[in-house]
Amino acid sequence: MDVRSRRPFCAETSRADAEPLSATASRVDRWILLEYRGLWAHDAVDDSTLSGEVKAYLLAQRRLHPRARILFVRRTERRQRDGLVAFVASTTEAERGLRRLELERYDDLLELDLADAGMPVEHPLFLVCTHGKHDRCCAKYGRPLYDAVCEQVEEDWVWQSTHIGGDRFAGNLVALPDGVYYGRVEPSEAWSLLESALRGEIHLPHYRGRSCHSFPVQAAERAVREATGLLGVGDVRLAGGSRTQTGWRVRLSAGGEEYTVDVRREEGEPTHLTCSAVELRRPRRYVAESPPARAS
Repeated sequence: MDVRSRRPFCAETSRADAEPLSATASRVDRWILLEYRGLWAHDAVDDSTLSGEVKAYLLAQRRLHPRARILFVRRTERRQRDGLVAFVASTTEAERGLRRLELERYDDLLELDLADAGMPVEHPLFLVCTHGKHDRCCAKYGRPLYDAVCEQVEEDWVWQSTHIGGDRFAGNLVALPDGVYYGRVEPSEAWSLLESALRGEIHLPHYRGRSCHSFPVQAAERAVREATGLLGVGDVRLAGGSRTQTGWRVRLSAGGEEYTVDVRREEGEPTHLTCSAVELRRPRRYVAESPPARAS
């Protein structure tokens, strides 16, 4: 038996180590979500049954947008339906939007310009990572969370997704088009998080960060939110930043004020960062060095 199968789940280890959730959101500005009803392998897109032409098209999209993430999504009850669905989302501070595309077959993608294809979606879209072939924590914690969210929002507002990053923080959920990452969400906690998201607010207890920000900015942004009580997704915006001798100095605008936050990077104790990891590694942590200071 593989010794890795006898180890604790990486999410359990992360919780036991009290690893902070803050500043752990993957850096993504553009999302391409494709309904795929086949099996999700560890490398979902590469090992799928999509044609070589479609795979090359998706790879070209990733090259065109270096901070793009391509995910497979699914809903169990849609397996026997005709047609396929895809979504394209932009999640930067300057460009925020979500569009839905209806496809008859995957090769239809080859005829589309994803820069403007599809119809605007006016409601949020929730992705719950259930990609058990990538990490067993995603199945153990993600599927119950997905089922709980399904009971509380409209059909097609929530989808299972492949790997979104941060397996050890499962159950993981991303809210689009805000690009807000949440982690360690229990099914019983789903509604309080969803209520915040539907109001356009951040739910701080499970907040990992916004995908449009780097890790240092994510740490600074959370510090400003905690200090000011501002929870609206757009209430805190990046104004600038620079490197310092000890880390980063981040400037953020919030509530008509500008705040400066100094952030440093720390390293946690060696651990297995995923259930399948062979080597021990130190998780990186980004920490605000002091309370945010109002700019003079």
